[in-house]
Order: sequence, then C-alpha cells, then structure tokens
Amino acid sequence: MTTRTINGCPIRFDSEGYLENLADWTPGVAEVLAQEESLVLTEAHWEVLNLLREFYRQYEHSPAMRPLVKAVGQSLGKDKGRSIYLMQLFPGSPAKVAARLAGLPKPDNCL
Repeated sequence: MTTRTINGCPIRFDSEGYLENLADWTPGVAEVLAQEESLVLTEAHWEVLNLLREFYRQYEHSPAMRPLVKAVGQSLGKDKGRSIYLMQLFPGSPAKVAARLAGLPKPDNCL
C-alpha cells in the first residue's frame, strides 16, 4: 500500500494502483490517474467512467471486460458497446484501466 498526495489530499492505493478507500475518488483524482496512463479524459471517457461507477453502486463489484461491454452497449448504444471502442478509450485492459480511473476495485476476473 502506498499513500500519495493528489490535489492536496493524501490518498492510499493498493499495490496495483487501485484506491483503498472508494470515498477518496473525485473527478480530479481521475484526471491525475489518467495523465499517468497518458490519457486525456474526454466526454466519451467520462460516459464510461460514470457508467462504471453506477454499475458498482448497483452490483457492488467492478465488471470484467465482457459484462462491461454489455453494460456499455445497453446504456450507451451498440456502437459504443464493443470491445474495440473500449480499447481505443482505455488501451491495454479496458476493464482494469477504467475501473482504476473510476476509483473502483480491480475487476475480479482480470489478471
């Protein structure tokens, strides 16, 4: 576990960079974490991040890739509910990267 100061607030992270306390998340924290991933958050990113946070509120877990694609498709439309779209927004492992930026725990089925 590490503690970092982001926007003047001490925030604890686990060894993989996920927030220890979900209440520490703010849009400003997401922006800083995105910069570390070499991402600039656009409206398209925020749609997915907000959807993820709502998914977590409803189901109390972060979705792995397949459920994430399905949830995005149902909420944001078929064009966005495709893994290629999510890969463009969150390169590498979209479910893991998006969950980290959204301040959520690592999805269970992601290595």
